Amino acid sequence: MTTDKLKIGNHEFTSRLIIGSGKYANLDDALASIEKSHTEMLTVAIRRLQITHDRTQEQNLFTKVDWSQITLLPNTAGARTAEDAIRMAFIAKEFTKRIGQDDNFFIKLEVIPDPKYLLPDPVGTLKAAKYLIKSGFTVLPYINADPILAMHLEDIGCATVMPLGSPIGSGQGLQNLHNIQIIKDTINIPVIVDAGIRAPSDVANALEIGVDAVLVNTAIARSKQPSAMAEALYYAALAGRKAYLAGSMEKSQNANASSPISGLFL
Repeated sequence: MTTDKLKIGNHEFTSRLIIGSGKYANLDDALASIEKSHTEMLTVAIRRLQITHDRTQEQNLFTKVDWSQITLLPNTAGARTAEDAIRMAFIAKEFTKRIGQDDNFFIKLEVIPDPKYLLPDPVGTLKAAKYLIKSGFTVLPYINADPILAMHLEDIGCATVMPLGSPIGSGQGLQNLHNIQIIKDTINIPVIVDAGIRAPSDVANALEIGVDAVLVNTAIARSKQPSAMAEALYYAALAGRKAYLAGSMEKSQNANASSPISGLFL
């Protein structure tokens, strides 16, 4: 069994691929993707679990997942203010109890007042995070790739930071990789890239630079074969992490022959 564990709060994980539960064409695709991804953590929007009319896909999924094998990561998607997010977090705790995860205090904190670009509010995020941490939650905040904000969130006790690779659902890939690298080099809590990932190469690139995990939803759910994409991302996460641990060679401005040049016939 591998000793290379991802530690978040009081939980440890082997998988470094977290996936989302939304946007799938049907429940079967969602369940198959969860299985093929080998994920150990699934994020679900609390507001989608609360809907009382026209049962949502997330509600159906919630009843089908084997929660003895997967940790629920409830998220506050839809919260436009810190107060909205705090209210959702307390509702989320009831859902984690319902599936028998009494020791699960995780909350993926999203405060997004911007309906067009869906960029997170740094001030609202910091405000909500402070309150939730004091209330006993393990807070995983979704943020812009802002190294200074990441340091403040670490200082107040967040368990991770989750900088965006590019805007939610855009499929633009890792547009903020330089800043993400700075965040990783600056703080001592796990860094999880969230949003914008399109392809397995994005997952591998993120993990190769030392990012601790990635969260992916749309890239799987909106692909032509979601379960196949989930499996591809699983292998990309393995490859990226192994490459990081192996240590990549240094770049050189000059060519270096792979075969010795001594003893050549001239």
